[in-house]
Amino acid sequence: MEQHVNTLLTVFSEDLNRLQNRIGKDCSENTFKAMKMGRDYVARFLRERYGVEDIPMERLTPQFIHDFSIYLSADKGLRGGTVWLTCQQLKGVVTRACWRGVLSWNPFAGFHIAKNIRPREYLTEEELERLITHHFDKPQLSYARDVFVFAAFTGLSYIDLKKLSSSDVKEINGATWIVSQRHKTKVAYQVRLLDIPLRILRRYQKPGEKNVFASMEYRMMAKRILKVMQEIGVTKHITMHCARHSFAVLAITKGMPIESVSRILGHTNITTTQIYAKITMQKLDADMDNLEKQLHNLNSHF
Repeated sequence: MEQHVNTLLTVFSEDLNRLQNRIGKDCSENTFKAMKMGRDYVARFLRERYGVEDIPMERLTPQFIHDFSIYLSADKGLRGGTVWLTCQQLKGVVTRACWRGVLSWNPFAGFHIAKNIRPREYLTEEELERLITHHFDKPQLSYARDVFVFAAFTGLSYIDLKKLSSSDVKEINGATWIVSQRHKTKVAYQVRLLDIPLRILRRYQKPGEKNVFASMEYRMMAKRILKVMQEIGVTKHITMHCARHSFAVLAITKGMPIESVSRILGHTNITTTQIYAKITMQKLDADMDNLEKQLHNLNSHF
């Protein structure tokens, strides 16, 4: 009887099928698409570097994933974050195969690659104030500004804003709250509306309408956000998702406990939220540098 040979792409596809069955439960469709793209890169790597359509799992070596990372960077021109994610997907597939007994040892166990991603952009408190107080002549830009500001004071992602229903808005102990769950992870979140987002809510919430905000097409909103930022003189590359980053940085800077920020953002792991704490430490370091420069005359006398 011929012995069954487990191949890399077959095992990868089996993992993809399992992930697809979890869409809408504990993973998003975008996560599935990213992993599918990872499998496609592995398939191209096998064809272009090895001249084969697939490879037995037993033939994998530590050098394989190292060469794969170089291929993604040098041949495909992918950025550090994408290279890291794609290699982590491949490493995860092989690790899970070891757990299931497909492999007796993990050839990628010792592989490590730096994430090397760009810092997350956000608006400072001064830039937020400039955004809030600016008068826009075009109604579509005013609307884009209001949606961005609402996200910057609630931590909601674009998809959560788009799906935000009037039924998610609750009156609790005399305050207005949004009580729902993240569309991406299905993790529950609660956020109390401060004065600014509450006024925006009342501006756009219409009786009888299910969704708080009118239908929003992402590409059009992204273009309008770019125009909004240009008009107020912000030169950083600010996207709709940066509103969420802005909330996290502002909240932590103002002293909100990181556990509370994590719960509002609906993070599944507090280490994700700790990224923003690092950002505020960078700002604190820069502020101390600035203070030191201003104290130069005093320092020279000591």
